[in-house]
Amino acid sequence: MTLSLVLGVDGSDASLPAIDWAVDEAARHGLPLRLVHASRWGRYERAVPYTSLSRPSERVRLENLVASAAERAERRQPEVKVTTDIVPEDAVEALLHEGDNAFALVTGARGNGELKSLLLGSVSLAVAARAHCPVIVVRGDKAGLAGSHERILLGAGEPVTGAEAVRFAFREAEARCCTLDVVRAWRCPALASADDPALANEPIRRHEERASALLDTLLRDAMADHPGVRVRRVTAEGPAHSVLVRRSAAADLVVVGARRRHGRLGLQLGRVSHTLLHHADCPVAVVPTTL
Repeated sequence: MTLSLVLGVDGSDASLPAIDWAVDEAARHGLPLRLVHASRWGRYERAVPYTSLSRPSERVRLENLVASAAERAERRQPEVKVTTDIVPEDAVEALLHEGDNAFALVTGARGNGELKSLLLGSVSLAVAARAHCPVIVVRGDKAGLAGSHERILLGAGEPVTGAEAVRFAFREAEARCCTLDVVRAWRCPALASADDPALANEPIRRHEERASALLDTLLRDAMADHPGVRVRRVTAEGPAHSVLVRRSAAADLVVVGARRRHGRLGLQLGRVSHTLLHHADCPVAVVPTTL
């Protein structure tokens, strides 16, 4: 079965660049694009009496909304198969259900009706924190949205939780024929001796070597599977969330892993992913691993 790329559409201004980004992504990977609008209104519409002078049915408005999104996608990438659906459910629950059979879920950074002061919409945040497939939140500046940097940025996590993110990032770099920057941030909590200059750099060197060795372990299999991908490895001192936000200004997509634990309810999103979803200068892909 061919998986679809699924985009949540809501008619907001933020959904327009998300439509463009998603259909371009579908074209790169040869995937069909499924446009989904989820709303509880359909459950209650039958109970509302309408006369010939009433406003048009909400169902008609929603059909026009998804049809407009489909037309925009088809004009941009005519070769991509586009389908639409209106689901009478809560938006978060509907998208999570769609993710069970999706290559990835795509959302805009802020939905219709969200306060403009919010950095990220509540639906996008909840989906990114709970989905069991990759979630891409389309945000950032014009250069990042347009893919003009020709770089994918991967935040390297631990091997047990980061392997899926590595595979996703390599596939993206291969599909785009661009460079993959892999960054492992490290921190030195304290110097071994503040009094002896001969020992001052020893802890720094040890932490940096450990970060480099982790990159060797994390990337070995993926580099063998994707020999054509240009990889630039970087170890950087500092908090991972700060390092990646800063480097996202020169990337077209930043990819990070996320843990999903069986039986655990609520949002499962670490500080790095949370910060990137709110502050990155390019689209953010959160790729989960179930533990």
